[in-house]
Amino acid sequence: MGATAGHYRVVQWATGNIGGRSLREVIRHPTLELAGVLTYDPEKDGVDAGVLCGSDPIGVIATTDRDAIHALEADCVLYMPRATDVVDIVAFLESGTNVITTRGEFFARGSRLAAPDLARVLDACKKGTTSVYATGSSPGFITDALPLALLSMQRHVESVAIEEYANMSRRDSPHMIFELMGFGRPVESYDPSGRASYLLGEFGPPLGALAEAAGRPVDDWTCTGEAAAARTDVTIVAGTISAGTIAAQRTAMVGLSNGDPVVSQTVNWYCSDDVEPAWDLRPTGWRVRVRGDAPFDVELPFPIPLDDLGSYTPAYTANRPVNAIPYVCSAPPGILSTEDLPPITPAGPKDGG
Repeated sequence: MGATAGHYRVVQWATGNIGGRSLREVIRHPTLELAGVLTYDPEKDGVDAGVLCGSDPIGVIATTDRDAIHALEADCVLYMPRATDVVDIVAFLESGTNVITTRGEFFARGSRLAAPDLARVLDACKKGTTSVYATGSSPGFITDALPLALLSMQRHVESVAIEEYANMSRRDSPHMIFELMGFGRPVESYDPSGRASYLLGEFGPPLGALAEAAGRPVDDWTCTGEAAAARTDVTIVAGTISAGTIAAQRTAMVGLSNGDPVVSQTVNWYCSDDVEPAWDLRPTGWRVRVRGDAPFDVELPFPIPLDDLGSYTPAYTANRPVNAIPYVCSAPPGILSTEDLPPITPAGPKDGG
């Protein structure tokens, strides 16, 4: 369904940490109209969308009723649940609603989808003349938008290496830090296999697409993980990490071409930078290194005090999907990649979409 005069009716699907931030930005956007909100939380059912964002009511009420949201036939849905339901995606696309999502299944043109689901999604795009675009921060901006800009300066690429750093010391989430992530446990208990497999599943497709854009397609992958121990007792917001227990973790995903590393992403989580063995642990943010005939070494630390990170970091994932709405609504049908779209900016396309 086509938007008129640069005006877009938008649905927010899911209202968690990221969805709540994108909801707020849709409400504030001058050319976006919030058509509806789907929440998975029964306590949010019936709550005004403005109130969910911590502001004044706006007259749009969140609901747990999927059918009611699909019946809105909005121009676009910001689809941000914890798990993907292809039935919902297909229903939106067939009815003329474009989909912008942070879900990893739709990066690299949906290569992670099972073949029957991929076929259903592509068929729905044709029927509804609609598009799907996956974006966010990581994967997303750091695996495509920024590296593609750097690749535009190259003729011959040797490798692209992305490093991600996250200082977890100010996260007030004891269950996540100690139970889910395993900080504070004996180093010998660290088993990277499950996390490595999960991260390679998430990042492999977009990194593979990046390698193809560099002209160095990946033919094999390695994924390794390791942990480092605190040198001394460390007190963080979530509790205490004893000397000799896990205080830093990293996982490295490397794409190979004919045995040579051509693309990689290394994810570093840490609660202290005083660890054994000594690691080069940088401030929260990213580093991207391109080796080629026009090499780059780009560092992007988040210029935010550690105590304030929690209030800022959702924007790094939520803002780009909101900014992408007019671009995706104007794009040809299908599963889109960043290469298919103009540079995404807050002001939107010059022609209004």
